[in-house]
Amino acid sequence: MEPVEPRTSWTFVTQHARILAMILGDPEIRLRDLAENCRLTERAAQAIVTDLETAGYLTRVRHGRRNHYEVTPGTLFRHPAEGHHEIADLLQLLVDLDQPTPRPTADDHRKHGDGSAHSEARTPPTGPPDLPSRQRRDRP
Repeated sequence: MEPVEPRTSWTFVTQHARILAMILGDPEIRLRDLAENCRLTERAAQAIVTDLETAGYLTRVRHGRRNHYEVTPGTLFRHPAEGHHEIADLLQLLVDLDQPTPRPTADDHRKHGDGSAHSEARTPPTGPPDLPSRQRRDRP
């Protein structure tokens, strides 16, 4: 059987989410860098930033010749299916994906004595101070 080409080239994360996550990671990021990282034109990146600002997901303040962006805390997803969830968790996930994950070393294996690299007990991520984690709900 020969391989089938996909009907379209799509991704799970939209350009809007990508740009908002990059702004969260670097509030002083240049429009040129947003465009380059997303493989967009500067005009397309500018249109997305304008969409996000108009919808209330971020604010933009001019500092000299540069823009300073701030992601608005407490904003919710736009689609009704997810509309009761804040975007903070998704954005933090995307920002964390850009950070290199430390790989287990031989010392980690020796520490535990069983050949496994158990991770140390972690505290839950708190997220950036301007985007509070949403309240966890008890589920049945």
